[in-house]
Amino acid sequence: MKTIITTPNAPAPIGPYNQAILKNGMLYASGQIAIHPSTSELVLDDIQIETKQVMENIKGILEAADMTFNDIIKTSIFISDMHNFAQINEVYATYFDEATAPARETVEVANLPKFVNVEISFIASK
Repeated sequence: MKTIITTPNAPAPIGPYNQAILKNGMLYASGQIAIHPSTSELVLDDIQIETKQVMENIKGILEAADMTFNDIIKTSIFISDMHNFAQINEVYATYFDEATAPARETVEVANLPKFVNVEISFIASK
């Protein structure tokens, strides 16, 4: 049986999907973009602030599933411009211990939902 994870501390879905699904101790989270959960406004001031909002949205989902960043085993990062990688990575790195950081891939894409600059999805396990 799967459990739907929903929290007001991450943006509400903008389509036919859920924020995250918990099944057999594994948490599968939908991609998070920089929508502030309480205002539903995009946070696009600069790439580092945008990335921080994405990571805070991820934190909200993790907390709703009674997990932390230490429980993330895999992330997928989608960015609209690989030139932003260093700044995105700088913010991303503050949420993990480098020695135990999750596996990940980073991919440049043509467009992202709402034409944001970064989207991150993850898989976590207790």
